[in-house]
Amino acid sequence: MAVAISTSGNSENVLEGAREAKKAGAVVIAWTGQGGGKLKALADVCLEVPSRRTSRIQEGHLAMLHVLCAIIEDELFPAVPKASGY
Repeated sequence: MAVAISTSGNSENVLEGAREAKKAGAVVIAWTGQGGGKLKALADVCLEVPSRRTSRIQEGHLAMLHVLCAIIEDELFPAVPKASGY
């Protein structure tokens, strides 16, 4: 699996990485802004933050990263007690 992150979906280095990942047989998951850019067509899954404003897109990506980390942590360490508020 490869995660390709680009606010515009058009960053050439990220597009090249996604192409190489596909050649290697990896599933490509893209994190982009609204529309997905060129990256959307290369990805197996494209998670779009519904904004065209770079700062909002990056904030959305950060929130997605925190949720992903929480899910992984719960899967790897289910018996560890959670802090209050969760």
